[in-house]
Amino acid sequence: MTDYLVSDTTGSADTSSIFLSEVPHPSTSSVFKRLLDIIGALIGLAIFAVIFVPLALLIKLDSPGPIFYRQERYGLRGQRFILRKFRSMVQNADELKATVPNEAKGLIFKNKNDPRITRVGRFLRKTSLDEFPQFWNVLLGHMSLVGTRPPTHDEVSRYSAHHWKRLNVKPGLTGEWQVYGRSAIKDFEEIVNLDLRYQHRWSPLYDLEIIFKTIAIIVTRSGAY
Repeated sequence: MTDYLVSDTTGSADTSSIFLSEVPHPSTSSVFKRLLDIIGALIGLAIFAVIFVPLALLIKLDSPGPIFYRQERYGLRGQRFILRKFRSMVQNADELKATVPNEAKGLIFKNKNDPRITRVGRFLRKTSLDEFPQFWNVLLGHMSLVGTRPPTHDEVSRYSAHHWKRLNVKPGLTGEWQVYGRSAIKDFEEIVNLDLRYQHRWSPLYDLEIIFKTIAIIVTRSGAY
């Protein structure tokens, strides 16, 4: 698959030169993948409707602040969208980030004992319940059930050329990084390699395989914090 340099359409100077695939990745035009996303999103949103009230109450009782955490992320070919999660950190978590040591290597931030995470937040993360609002992003087409981890502005502002190749597919609720490492992966380049491997290995059946493996991981609560 050939790569070429394209101009940024977001109007951001720091993303004026993005290396993307000349030929669209086949997953981006797959009818099966889109139908799977819609069906999965509807199921996820149905569950979300059931768990919303009790989780919202727990979040509000545990710490002051909004129920949802909103953040701009970058999706397919650098398109921006707003991602929502159930809030799992204190209200001023972004301001406190500089005070927490980063245990990861590269362009990601990880700290197993991050003091910004609330008591309810740790439960939400361990069970992946904090991710359920993202099914709305999947239904809208911003994300897919399976894809790459959606990067933040802070990450993409420091991307090298090969990092942009991750965005040749839609970001996903899960992916190879979730199935083959999850929170154990602390090297950003390893995440990039897994994302690019997913692009090479992609098929409708492979998406189903990753989805079933992800469900098994969530049930056993392995690899999350």
